[in-house]
Amino acid sequence: MNKSDGGADCTWGSVVMAALIAALATVVMRFFAELSWTGSIFVGAIAFAVLVLLFIWIFCRELPALGDIEAPGANTGAKPASDSGASDAGSASVAPATTSSPVADTPADTAAAPTATAGAAPTAAVKSTQLPGQEELAARKGEWRYDGGDTAKASAPAPASAAADTGDKDYDGDGVVEGTDEGQRPEGLTEARGGKADNLKEIKGIGPKLEKLCNSLGFYHFDQIAAWTSDEIAWVDANLEGFKGRVTRDEWVAQAKVLAAGGETEFSKRVEDGDVY
Repeated sequence: MNKSDGGADCTWGSVVMAALIAALATVVMRFFAELSWTGSIFVGAIAFAVLVLLFIWIFCRELPALGDIEAPGANTGAKPASDSGASDAGSASVAPATTSSPVADTPADTAAAPTATAGAAPTAAVKSTQLPGQEELAARKGEWRYDGGDTAKASAPAPASAAADTGDKDYDGDGVVEGTDEGQRPEGLTEARGGKADNLKEIKGIGPKLEKLCNSLGFYHFDQIAAWTSDEIAWVDANLEGFKGRVTRDEWVAQAKVLAAGGETEFSKRVEDGDVY
């Protein structure tokens, strides 16, 4: 869409497109990035403002009319040389001067105009008309080059390891990447003690999805997490599908020890006040 189709329609179309994408970004930040509604809406508002300006700039710019663009060599034809130098009528004919291909920015006094016979008028070279963007394209020529052969092979990045492709790491530090067999599995429960699980979301780094995943692995209480050994931490890090390494990165065990002892952290207070979830 552009302004030739209606400036108002183009602008409104850009606003609608930006609003839809911003709404999608808000939902993604809320439910997948686990941000609060306030933070998600703020991100969506920023995305909306940026996208509106971007779409209007891309789609609603006024394009040059087709008639304003001159074809190259439009006025390069030269008139045939006159036959005024002939002494007898019909005894000598003058051939028209040939038209050479147009050359951009060629001075008229240096262009040679071939003549068929003596007395023919010289033909002046005509300066061609450049198309829009031609200077920019000419300036870019020669910036890119292809380095083939051994040079290309030498500069090619080394293939990533299988461990990097799968997201697996040597969590227990034994020098072997073992996937879900890293470390030792902690003892879990079949259900929460007394039928009431602790609010694991009070541990920074555990959102609603991770809490459900922990419960499915048999972890319901702060004291369970607080008692994990380094090998058990390695096992959980390797088995949190989609969230691998979060136990170590977010320091779950240190937070769980405080909460299991009846204390509070700054983050747990925010969760209890309803400022996070």
